Amino acid sequence: MEAPIIFDRHAVRLHRARAARLQHTVAPIITAAADILLERLDDVTRPLHSALDLGGRGIIAPRLLARGMDVVCSETIMSLPHPANVPTVCADEEWLPFAPQSFDLVVANLSLHWINDLPGTLSQIRQILKPDGLFLASVPILPTLRPLKQALEMAELALSDGVSPRVSPLPTQQSCAHLLQRTGFALPVVDTEKLDLRYRSLTGLMQDLRAAGETNALKLRSHAIPPRMLFPAAAAELATQEDQDGSFAMPLHMAILTAWSPSPSQPKPLQPGQFTHSLEEALNSSTLPDTTP
Repeated sequence: MEAPIIFDRHAVRLHRARAARLQHTVAPIITAAADILLERLDDVTRPLHSALDLGGRGIIAPRLLARGMDVVCSETIMSLPHPANVPTVCADEEWLPFAPQSFDLVVANLSLHWINDLPGTLSQIRQILKPDGLFLASVPILPTLRPLKQALEMAELALSDGVSPRVSPLPTQQSCAHLLQRTGFALPVVDTEKLDLRYRSLTGLMQDLRAAGETNALKLRSHAIPPRMLFPAAAAELATQEDQDGSFAMPLHMAILTAWSPSPSQPKPLQPGQFTHSLEEALNSSTLPDTTP
């Protein structure tokens, strides 16, 4: 069964190309997400020699080079900045042009959420990893941008008879975990992180989304000119959520995905009947703390 077409991939590439010259304005946000993601490498004892930076926009690759890895970059457009000494391939994330078992590490920082066939891309990533290779990714998840979505919907309902899809659907932490299991990764772990972002105006938020290449690329988006009062009405709705300093919260919630390509050397969970101690014995042997006042 073919994956549903949710996103206009041509529009995604156009948005990223337009944003390339503006990326420096949102670089602190992308860099903060990259630092959170790559902290996971500090706990990895297995040596990682070769790495694929998948959509890192020139921020991930230098950090991998600093860790002594040979790095290849893959970007949807070539106008994004990247280190001059790093081979860079222009490729669609849905069709990765790499041979099986090519890399010890694949890193995707905020670059997988515009993919229609995400299970297919994850399967390709697992295949291009060497046995016991590591996959690291950060993915925006709900409730990211929920206040914006609600403000736009309420404003549009007040101005017209219906609403148009204007904010991309995002996965949940649980759905990310299911995807890793479904695509055959071993030892999957999905935890969450949050970047606390605040804005003083809807205009500032929209400028950051544009500079990051994150504006509306839904296949079913409306191509009509929006109602003249849509964004002022949405701004007024967001203003009701402002704190005393005149800013409103728009946090970036991220799922941090850590998973391994299967290998015979990896630890395996015990099968039913292989446990050496029963739960009853463990509970009976535990000592509860004395809570007597």
